[in-house]
Amino acid sequence: MKNLTRKLLIVALLSMLLAGAAGADLAKRIDGILAQPANRKAHFSIHVVKAPSGRTIYDHDAKELMIPASNMKIITTAAALKYLGPDYEYKTKVGLCSETLVVIGSGDPLLGDPVLDAKYGRETGWIFKDITAALKREGRIAVKDIVIDTSVFDDQRVHPNWLLKHLNNWFAAEVSGLNYNDNCIDIVARNTAGRVTVSIKPATSFIQIINEVTPISQGDSAIASYRNRYPNMLTVNGKCRTQATLANVAIQRPAAFFGFLLAEGLARAGIKAEGRFIEKTLPDRSDFILLSEYTTTMADCLGRSNKRSLGLVCEALCKTIAANAAPDKTNGSWKAGSELIGRYLSDLGIDKSQFYIDDGSGLSRLNELSAHAITTVLSHLYNSRHWPLYRDSLAVGGVDGTLAKRFYERKYKSRIIGKTGYIDGVRALSGVCTTKKGDYIFSILANNTNGLTRAAINDIAKAIIDDVEPDPPREPSPKSQPKEEPSKQQPPKQPTAKLRTPKEQPAKQ
Repeated sequence: MKNLTRKLLIVALLSMLLAGAAGADLAKRIDGILAQPANRKAHFSIHVVKAPSGRTIYDHDAKELMIPASNMKIITTAAALKYLGPDYEYKTKVGLCSETLVVIGSGDPLLGDPVLDAKYGRETGWIFKDITAALKREGRIAVKDIVIDTSVFDDQRVHPNWLLKHLNNWFAAEVSGLNYNDNCIDIVARNTAGRVTVSIKPATSFIQIINEVTPISQGDSAIASYRNRYPNMLTVNGKCRTQATLANVAIQRPAAFFGFLLAEGLARAGIKAEGRFIEKTLPDRSDFILLSEYTTTMADCLGRSNKRSLGLVCEALCKTIAANAAPDKTNGSWKAGSELIGRYLSDLGIDKSQFYIDDGSGLSRLNELSAHAITTVLSHLYNSRHWPLYRDSLAVGGVDGTLAKRFYERKYKSRIIGKTGYIDGVRALSGVCTTKKGDYIFSILANNTNGLTRAAINDIAKAIIDDVEPDPPREPSPKSQPKEEPSKQQPPKQPTAKLRTPKEQPAKQ
């Protein structure tokens, strides 16, 4: 028994020594990357741990607070799994209250999302055709008012700490209790015989366009759009030779956007909407008769957030966490959602000095996280029953999502999964490296970055794999062999009669 105990102690000591040596080698690799001149001005917070034990392998200011950019989405989606569960579904309900057509929003961020519709083979505008069909099955040829109930969320659609210059962009789209098409439109300019026309997709009278695009006969086309003081009136300018497209322009009042598209869809199908369009809370739903219900799964929300970094998903999840915790399941807010996300981190043992939560997606520059906080969350997920679901939501290096064009080399492809992050002056990458000796969880946050910081982050992630699986030393390239001298046993060659010429000089080796 004593001999067995002694052997186990020796094995444990050897393992610790080997692990220490491996950590020292990794530290040398990463410190070398950070010491490069291009990286000296950037501020890094880095933490690498062995999965599933959580034992630290490398630490560089791992508990330092940093702006995380979209790595904030890791925290929000993890908290959503905690508070809502993996089986949670958003359910948008459409029905009738007497002669009034009612849409009750659930905060679903992916209703009409083009990526999700393509995944499930749904055509653009499918939901409006489906609602129309449901009304016709009921024998309805007309409705009075169209009422949209968005009370699941509060009325604050734009986060106060988002920059004004971003509000026209998809990543800063408004957040409503009823969202549609990522709350965005596409703008298309066409030059026909020197005359430029501008259209939008999806087509609707809800958006007004001021066309200031100049026709050109040569050169490249480029257009831009700008808001003015009138909601959903967009000025489009630039130049157009044949055709130019501006994709994913964020609109205002998403619920009204959906309502207008619905009314226009009914009209095309011959169903009259004879009353008004109204956004209000239904005080009493006792006479509500359900016509149809539209669901979006947690798995789809995780995938659109983490693989493709759709910020609207995480902002909706933040508010949904708050609404779900409220007694009446309404008025989900950023403030209440952020507090619950912070409570989730505290429950994991993360000190409050290592985080500050301001929004769900990481667009606000007031968000702060440490690399240690992120690895703690990832380690908790890794060791939970939710890991397969969560792992599949992350971008895969060299394969898909925001990592499709990174880590494509044979040694790294499909072996680094994670969530990227980028806003001005901030770069981030956190996730898991898979090696022949197991998985490593990592978080790399960089502030005060430059154009070369992303390459440094890539190199750090690669270094984790290189440390465990170093490349074999290169064999020297074969050199030209000297001519074989004649064997002494061979008889000397007899001279032959020939014209004397200068001796050839040997080629330089």
